[in-house]
Amino acid sequence: MASVHSVTIRIPASTSNLGPGFDCLGVALRIYNLVAVSRTTKRELLAPIVARAADLFFKRTNCRRFAFSCSATEKIPRSRGLGSSATIRLGVLHGLNELARRPLDRLSIFRLCAELEGHPDNAAPSSFGGFTVARGENVQRFAVSPRLKFVLLIPDFEIRTAAARRILPAKIPRMDAVATVGNASAITAAFASRDYGNLRGAFGDQLHQPFRARLIPFLPRVIAAAEKAGALGAFLSGSGSTICAVTLCNSHKVASAMLRAATTSSRALTKTADNRGVQICTQKSHISN
Repeated sequence: MASVHSVTIRIPASTSNLGPGFDCLGVALRIYNLVAVSRTTKRELLAPIVARAADLFFKRTNCRRFAFSCSATEKIPRSRGLGSSATIRLGVLHGLNELARRPLDRLSIFRLCAELEGHPDNAAPSSFGGFTVARGENVQRFAVSPRLKFVLLIPDFEIRTAAARRILPAKIPRMDAVATVGNASAITAAFASRDYGNLRGAFGDQLHQPFRARLIPFLPRVIAAAEKAGALGAFLSGSGSTICAVTLCNSHKVASAMLRAATTSSRALTKTADNRGVQICTQKSHISN
């Protein structure tokens, strides 16, 4: 019988929260990390993020533990709010799943990744592609048209998710919560219906962006510049430092305006959504009796 001994997984980046959809909404983007996982004859020293994913995989599947090596080719910048950690975890989990003859389905692997991450809003779009609404262990997914462009302003500094969470308040006023829920609902309806014009004005929130702006003082100015240049709206991608604008036209103009408004060295990328999610790129097998 042929068994897989080496596999390479391709995982897309994600932009999450989309402003008001804190820990719930996300979109997969066409930037990718590749994670290669191979069986080995002796145990290798693994990075902590890899080791923890492997421990959870073997624990939950009750598969016999085997030695493996893991390497990553990273195109997604780390600690920039683009879901880099989720892609590594998903790559490890899917890689081990292939080597162990697929004891888990894609939804189960998503749930393991979300557990490791502590929140599902990056794991969901990177797993399934498109625009996703993650509610606990459940995910709804909608394909995203290539007409919609995501302009990413990526500053030259990192923000750790843990630090960005520590500055959030324990409570917010009810009316702020109501306004935020309304915007998150409008975003979901716009993606579900593909009536993207209804995204305009819906990215404001009171849950995290006003507080995280202390870490990225130019955030309000970049958002305003993107909207003035024709974007439907803009928001902090995840916990930052990337700022994402969404537009149906003039993406170059939007990118230029965002770069001018930033007060630190930054670069701009324009991407469309990835609608496929995790993909198994290559497999190498050997014959066993």
